Amino acid sequence: MELIVLYSEIFRSIQGEGHYTGVPTAWIRFFGCNLECSGFGQKNPKDPSTYVLPYEKIDTTNITSVEELPVFKYGCDSSYSWSKKFVKLQKNETPEVVADRLNKIMTSPQFHLAFTGGEPMLKAAQKNQVAIMEHLNMPPSITIETNGTAPLFPELQEAQLKYQKDLGTEFFYSVSPKMFSVSGEKDVVRPKVVKMYHDISRNGQLKFVSNGTDESWDEIEDAIVQFRDHGVDYPIWIMPVGALEETQKDNAKEIVEQTIDRGYNVSARVHCYIFGNQIGT
Repeated sequence: MELIVLYSEIFRSIQGEGHYTGVPTAWIRFFGCNLECSGFGQKNPKDPSTYVLPYEKIDTTNITSVEELPVFKYGCDSSYSWSKKFVKLQKNETPEVVADRLNKIMTSPQFHLAFTGGEPMLKAAQKNQVAIMEHLNMPPSITIETNGTAPLFPELQEAQLKYQKDLGTEFFYSVSPKMFSVSGEKDVVRPKVVKMYHDISRNGQLKFVSNGTDESWDEIEDAIVQFRDHGVDYPIWIMPVGALEETQKDNAKEIVEQTIDRGYNVSARVHCYIFGNQIGT
């Protein structure tokens, strides 16, 4: 049976967060996720009964692509990449066609590639990555944006090791655990899983979203200890919560000061400031 890649969008932009901020990047957003993160942006992220979820009210009858959807201020801002109600808006293409689309974006050596989602480390998405890379003009670096809960399977592990050895490709694991105090998700800190990524590539980052509360910081510090105890020494980046520029600014200054005091790096969401976090940017 021919492998088909199910994805939400392919687009050209910059990396807006963390280590590679500002670098021209070709993006593919795979469909499917094992988390929902409906607490993001909510007044009480820990109480689902209080959630406001705009994506649930969207009527998709006359919508033909995810690019027509609005920015979701509350809940996961990329819920279109995992919610079943948006399945009809997804694209189904062979790995060859997907690779060709990405190759046409990566027109110069400075371009990087990002596998995002949804969750690109789900098993189906890992198989898709392997198949896509077989047809790619391999870039110098590939970022995998993951929530750090899905294990690395042998097929992708072998492919990454091969490209590292033969072409010097950097695989950069951007691990963003979705902490309970901001996302409403539980059991998201899985250091043994992230150690699998770390064993393949020492290039990566641990990127945490914070709302600046003591509880948020306590969660983050506890998670960092767990990762360090398992030998994961990726640099730490802290990012203020918010899908839009105005919501990020609500507590950004305080969070930046706290982050500096704690000795970590600050991540903005530059694409939000430039493009308004519109789909396809």
